[in-house]
Amino acid sequence: MAFAVPVWLAVQEELLGCGEAEADHGTPSCFDHFDDESLFELFHLTRPCISFITDAVRIRMKAVAVKKTLPSVDVMVMVSVNYYALGAFSSAVLQKAGMNQPTSLTNVVNTVSGVIAGMSDVFISFPLTVDARNRTAAKMEELCRIPKVLGVLAPAHFKIRASPYEKDSFKSFINSLGYTSVVSQFICDCDGNILSVEKCCVGSTFEQEMWDSSFKGREVEEDLHGPFWFVGGNGYHLSKHVLTPVSNPSNDNEVRFNKAHAKIYKVMQSTIGCMKRRFKCLMQLGFAEEGSLNKKSNMIKACSVLHNIAKKFSVPSLPADGKIEVPYPGKLHLTPLEIDAEALEARQELIDMNFSVAPHSEKVSSGDTTKEDV
Repeated sequence: MAFAVPVWLAVQEELLGCGEAEADHGTPSCFDHFDDESLFELFHLTRPCISFITDAVRIRMKAVAVKKTLPSVDVMVMVSVNYYALGAFSSAVLQKAGMNQPTSLTNVVNTVSGVIAGMSDVFISFPLTVDARNRTAAKMEELCRIPKVLGVLAPAHFKIRASPYEKDSFKSFINSLGYTSVVSQFICDCDGNILSVEKCCVGSTFEQEMWDSSFKGREVEEDLHGPFWFVGGNGYHLSKHVLTPVSNPSNDNEVRFNKAHAKIYKVMQSTIGCMKRRFKCLMQLGFAEEGSLNKKSNMIKACSVLHNIAKKFSVPSLPADGKIEVPYPGKLHLTPLEIDAEALEARQELIDMNFSVAPHSEKVSSGDTTKEDV
């Protein structure tokens, strides 16, 4: 995720690995029917960002088998991104697209979601070099004082509808907050770039189970990404790479560490909130069946790819609508689990080395005034 916009534009075709775009590249687009204000209102993205996305999808679709009966790529992207943004199809967009059949619209969105989700190997990735990892960790430390942190690890829950008549299946979708959802495992950096998204499980799944069975979890725990931490919440086990808060802090050092941990962990909450505001389809993913979550997974991944692209194009975030989603507390096992003694010692050493002294803003003696008080 270290590419600047000009670099992305320059190497787009090389990155996507599909050669030249099809012949209509550069010709008038269906998006030209909308002015910039309407474009942002309908798609929650800017014109340059949409153009980049459309070109990327066009190039990728040359490499996959797509039904010839489907509309043009521009129309498919227009319909799909409109649905992602609003969680419904806008009449203005459908009129320009010349489409109104629910089945056709669903097929288009599913097709585009699969193509964009497939681009996650390009637009969602960990820092690839040692220098890039160290830079990422340095920015994390600057934010929260915790060294050697490469990312924030958390589950992201997305509401779905499930039939209460299928009791066993319905129960499996109910999460710790009491609503039906699917859950994906996310990792982000301190700037809100998504570094990894994988798995799409029923809402009752334990976070640790997702981590243990995920590709990224196995890579991290096998030291393939170096000696770095990933900040995780209470639903994860403390390990040599997953850094959890202290359950019952017994001194000021541990209290300060927990505050720093909470500060960086909130970045994930902000990132998921930003993504859900931009792509309102994520607020309600529709009906889901336990044995078939691929379409839900593709939509989540597609929106994650678009989130990262939007950040690279500095697309403005959408303001909060006043409804703040309750942070997911994590699903804890009923019986206490054995704590890794080596990991516990490593966390304690980190706390003692970095949180034995309060930051300047906390050093307030009687009669003194800190910079924040001025």
